[in-house]
Amino acid sequence: MYSNVARDDEYKNRLADFIRREYGISIASIIAAKRGFYGETWEVSDKNDHYFLKLVYADECKQNYERSFAIVQHLCEHGINFISRIVRTRHAKLSTHFEGAVAGLFEWIEGENMESDETKAHEYQMLAKIYAVPIDSLDILHEDFSSKDLSEFRTLCATINNHQLVSLLETKREKIEYRAKRLDMFSKLCQNDKSGFVITHGDAGGNFIAGDGKYFIVDWDGVTFAPPERDAWVMCSQDWARNAFQSALKENSINYDLCHKRLAYYCYRFFFFYLNSLVNANSDAKAIESYIDGWISDSIRWADEVNT
Repeated sequence: MYSNVARDDEYKNRLADFIRREYGISIASIIAAKRGFYGETWEVSDKNDHYFLKLVYADECKQNYERSFAIVQHLCEHGINFISRIVRTRHAKLSTHFEGAVAGLFEWIEGENMESDETKAHEYQMLAKIYAVPIDSLDILHEDFSSKDLSEFRTLCATINNHQLVSLLETKREKIEYRAKRLDMFSKLCQNDKSGFVITHGDAGGNFIAGDGKYFIVDWDGVTFAPPERDAWVMCSQDWARNAFQSALKENSINYDLCHKRLAYYCYRFFFFYLNSLVNANSDAKAIESYIDGWISDSIRWADEVNT
């Protein structure tokens, strides 16, 4: 997980030259944007317009980011008007490269990154409209219901040198191992059925922007052809949220019923996904303990009650 790093004027000048050369836009200002993870984000403007520039340097994230541009364009061409619109290069390319990073320029979306119980109905309606878009021949990741995040966690554990973190994980061993066992079980169960797949975001709530009565879902780097549960799991412990999600599907003619086994799979999988992100980011033991026992616990407790 990455946020903007400090950049000097020389870097910003090279970035401005790059935008002028690649996009034909003469930049008047470049300031760090308080949006997004897994990349470096900038708010850039000329004398008339604002733009959002995202650069991804991390090798493990580049392929997904580059693949996402064609998917975002596909959604826009199918009438989805509440996502980031891509600004093409002077050579009509959807993305380009800058000093080893994959770079993309988007129209600026005015508003604040927010998520609350009140925004969920809007979020679910927007996602359901996206689910109605056909996949056609898109190059898109397909869900395989693997337990690869668990495998990555076990590999990471063998390399941790932080004694406080090692001690913390030891005290949480029983809890973590139980979640690992449950992930393995639901992974195997879900692999038997690959029906009902749609274009999913993966973290729509964390990338929900509201402003002037309009709503947007941005940052499609993790877009995957998967079941709707990939987007629904975060609030699955709340009856009202599951009902609102199901209603949004029905109201948008998506003939699909949320599956508790799939919801449980994503609860356990994303537990390890976010845990891995914290460990990889060298977060301190206190922050990791707060995560293990924190916001994700409601979803995990709900998943613990799902029968295999």
